[in-house]
Amino acid sequence: MSDSHDTPRMASFEEIDQVLHHHQSFVLLSHVRPDGDAIGSQLALGYSLIAAGKNVRLINEDGLPENLAFMAGAELIETPPSEPLDVEVAIALDTATKQRLGDRALNAASKAKIWLNIDHHVSNPGYGDLNLIDSTSPATGQILYQLITALGLPLPAETRDAIYVAVSTDTGSFQYPSTTATTYDLAADLIRRGLDVGTINSNIYDNHPYRRLQLMCVLLNSLERTPDGKVASWEMRDQTRIELSLTPDDSEGLIDYIRAIRGVQVAVFFEELSDEKIRVSMRSKDRRYNVCEIASEFGGGGHALAAGIRMRGPLEDAKALVLAAIQRRIDSAGI
Repeated sequence: MSDSHDTPRMASFEEIDQVLHHHQSFVLLSHVRPDGDAIGSQLALGYSLIAAGKNVRLINEDGLPENLAFMAGAELIETPPSEPLDVEVAIALDTATKQRLGDRALNAASKAKIWLNIDHHVSNPGYGDLNLIDSTSPATGQILYQLITALGLPLPAETRDAIYVAVSTDTGSFQYPSTTATTYDLAADLIRRGLDVGTINSNIYDNHPYRRLQLMCVLLNSLERTPDGKVASWEMRDQTRIELSLTPDDSEGLIDYIRAIRGVQVAVFFEELSDEKIRVSMRSKDRRYNVCEIASEFGGGGHALAAGIRMRGPLEDAKALVLAAIQRRIDSAGI
């Protein structure tokens, strides 16, 4: 597997087609704490390959999130087996660095002779033998739609629905600036192919457990803004996770509520984890406040408008360091 930090050479669709055509066994992986784009990408490509007659395993370190269990074919998502799988090709999807796949998932895929890396994170160093990274794409699901349709691969109902979930969730339901006419064309084509857009949107956006609202109450009570109103942040203690019996997906998307505050340019969610690390999620409304560059100062990454960090605690120290870095960026931007 390539670990070069140089700009990776992008594989052509034809090169990827050769790998998919000439090999029979595949393991598809996505990042820890998977979101809709991660799981959606696995299911989309996985069911396309299965329909093409391939042997496919779909592995995620943390398994299937409860909020995505409604997806057709989601039962194929499994946690890593203890022994490495006997597969020819490993495909990492929507995962900026190979470490984000998780140690057990990496062990499960360790016998693979070829690694494909398909992603849309600008911070991805290109760790695959073949890399397909398009940081202009709003979702890995959109890249896969383009790949599947260009290569004439099967597009069964499970793939159709999974692409929509992947793209919808990573574009904020087609609202984020990365959404393009191509993205809307993709959605229109999926609807023409039989997508039940109303039911899927209801399952994505209108089907949350009560504990998520309880979490929202806790977060709102911790909400802080800088004096100029440009930065809003809130925090979640690990004790809250225990008391409310939270799962990782319960907090998915909640940061958008404080990002939407008028005048706020950068929103930050500080989450205390059980291993004493701090998970930091950042969202920006303006590319001049590039949160990916801020995250990279602490070993994190992502996109200009959405990025994350996992750093040492305690929470108070992490919070002070990150907020100071954000303030430096705002001051230097001079907006």
